[in-house]
Amino acid sequence: MNDFEFFGNIKNAENFIDRIKDKNFLFSFVISYTETSEIPGITFAGADKDSIKYTPPADAEYLYYGNCKTIDKIPMTPDGKPTPALLTKTALESSSIPHIVINAGSKIAPQLPFIQTGLSPGKNISVSPALTSSEVSQAVNYGRIVGRTLASLTDCLIIGESIPGGTTTALAVLKAFGYKAKVSSSIPNNPVILKNQIASMALEGLDSDNPYDIIAKVGDPMIPFVTGMLSSASEINPVMLAGGTQMTAVLAFASKIGFNEKNTAIGTTCYISDDKSANFKNLVSEIADIPAIAVNPRLENSSFPGLRAFSEGFAKEGVGAGGSMIASMLKTKNDSSKFLELAEKEYYRIFTSL
Repeated sequence: MNDFEFFGNIKNAENFIDRIKDKNFLFSFVISYTETSEIPGITFAGADKDSIKYTPPADAEYLYYGNCKTIDKIPMTPDGKPTPALLTKTALESSSIPHIVINAGSKIAPQLPFIQTGLSPGKNISVSPALTSSEVSQAVNYGRIVGRTLASLTDCLIIGESIPGGTTTALAVLKAFGYKAKVSSSIPNNPVILKNQIASMALEGLDSDNPYDIIAKVGDPMIPFVTGMLSSASEINPVMLAGGTQMTAVLAFASKIGFNEKNTAIGTTCYISDDKSANFKNLVSEIADIPAIAVNPRLENSSFPGLRAFSEGFAKEGVGAGGSMIASMLKTKNDSSKFLELAEKEYYRIFTSL
């Protein structure tokens, strides 16, 4: 517990941990896509515009196989900074937490068994509406079906995501709902000005306060789908939204269409909650009376520069890393030192296989 920080509704955070610490977990991984990610300088998820679309399926394949099928190697920068999926994989495998992949608008399908929703990728919000209103409704309804099913199979459903460029669409959604949001980035030098410019362009011409119309204009497929999952799953069992900025956008939409606050928490990394270029903690408290938990995996103590990079502002979060590490530590009783040891073993395996 020394590796956890509670904020938002702190009392409820402590109660939430007590409720789930000896329970079974299921990790659901939602992969999606927005063409907003193709704007130069927006995301760190992919070496270039053409490779960005492979990041979500590659992350999904890595979680299953330990390597990738759609690309030659796991998403990693040339100087050895790995996808946050490495943290998620270490967490899930060390605690025997099962996981399932859901394709909710990814441009590329992963080469593995997954739940197929048939949702389309989102458009570039700076030049066109992201989705149609009917696509938003379909995403919510499909999310409700999947969320209800998965929540009935476990004591606590964890929901993670991978959508390159998702912090920018999340920013636009949060602004459209009236929040003074500052969002994190996968890049150490957060392109705040560029993100705000894109959000402002997307918000031009928005002439409706209907939540579904707002998501259609400036959102992405992941947000309504995961919102649907949360709305139904939280009526059955505890749900942990595993992520940062994108999950506050989910929470904002969910607050409009309904969910069970008593069964909901956000789990993230300290690299998100401590990010001075964002206001994650304040956003959570403003949006809903739910608990939030941040885990500190002490990656600054790693002997590998690639792992230390997370603590220096690269990636920070993603692929449900924070929530999966929280669940793993609760289930195994491992502390951050033990987790770091396991993460370094996985990093070494990957690095020596390249």
